[in-house]
Amino acid sequence: MAYETIIVDVEDHIATVTLNRPDALNAINSELMTELADAMSAAQSNDKVRCIVLTGSEKAFAAGADIAMMKDKTYVEVFTDDLFGPEIDAVSRVRKPVIAAVSGYALGGGCELAMMCDFIIASESAKFGQPEINLGVMAGIGGTQRLTRAVGKAKAMDMNLTGRFMDAKEAEAAGLVSRVVPTKKLMEEAMGAAEKIAEKSMISVMAVKEAVNRSFEVPLREGLLFERRVFHSLFATEDQKEGMAAFLEKRQAQFRDK
Repeated sequence: MAYETIIVDVEDHIATVTLNRPDALNAINSELMTELADAMSAAQSNDKVRCIVLTGSEKAFAAGADIAMMKDKTYVEVFTDDLFGPEIDAVSRVRKPVIAAVSGYALGGGCELAMMCDFIIASESAKFGQPEINLGVMAGIGGTQRLTRAVGKAKAMDMNLTGRFMDAKEAEAAGLVSRVVPTKKLMEEAMGAAEKIAEKSMISVMAVKEAVNRSFEVPLREGLLFERRVFHSLFATEDQKEGMAAFLEKRQAQFRDK
């Protein structure tokens, strides 16, 4: 599929997906989400890809959903079409790790898209926000749900009700992002993290992602049991034998995803 609103590059087991609507600060519209869903699904099915990095430009990761696209839509239209729903589901179904590399504005749908990723590495210039309240609506693709789980009720209420932005320093302190780096080193840091992940056993990597995500869905007791059983199951893999043998032999493990 030829893409108009994103750029996809696959190199050294890493798929880099770059949002590419510069004239609109990478605002999210139906075309972009359709293409992004397709690219994510393709990366998931590509055996050469072991990690995905999602990014935008230095000025904007994504400055929100495309208001020009939405302003004249009716309730019946957005409800019947399930606006953004199928595409969001497709992105969320990706089992391989997805890192968001965020610089500049990540607002509204842009903030929500970043939060769909497994973790966020932010540049010093990053700004996060859910300003939908200023438009007479509210967040619709995770801004009241994922944000609350990431930063807690007080900050989520503050951001969703006032529309204020959170800078990179505050976002790191609140737990929204995993680390903050100089703007010019953002992609270097993100690619470095992706390379480390790509070296691991893909079976273990996907198991970790599934287990951590499970923690948001079930009570602690059930989550701990799920974690333990998945941990047990990894002893059926060749990669577990190789990883532990390599540790004892003081050498680099050579994982084969088996």
